[in-house]
Amino acid sequence: MAGNIRLEVVTPEKSVVDEEAQIVVAPGALGEFGVLIGHTPFLTTLKMGTLRYKDASGRERVVFVNGGFAEALPDKVTVLAESAERRGDIDIERARSALERAQRRLAQKKEDIDFARARAALERALNRLKVLEANK
Repeated sequence: MAGNIRLEVVTPEKSVVDEEAQIVVAPGALGEFGVLIGHTPFLTTLKMGTLRYKDASGRERVVFVNGGFAEALPDKVTVLAESAERRGDIDIERARSALERAQRRLAQKKEDIDFARARAALERALNRLKVLEANK
């Protein structure tokens, strides 16, 4: 089936993407999924990762998403993310610094370290850097 699907990626603070796409591929909690025009409706949770899509002209785009929900309809995909950033909005130095801080924190053997929080910070930094490296 030819045609484009509307993609909206929003966070509690802002709209990150609002455009036509040929295909959307997102990191579902149960695995990556793809959506084309005419897809069967569904709702799913997202895990942290890279949302990829081809815009109306066929150019591959990537967005970092930090969890949330996705709703697929026959003509639209809506992503409600905890946070999301387009590749161009990610500060590489900030992501590298966050990665180093998380690695240092995880290497410490202190009891007052919140390891779950440090692991989540590490995963966010790694995923942001992965988005920056995607399709360079």
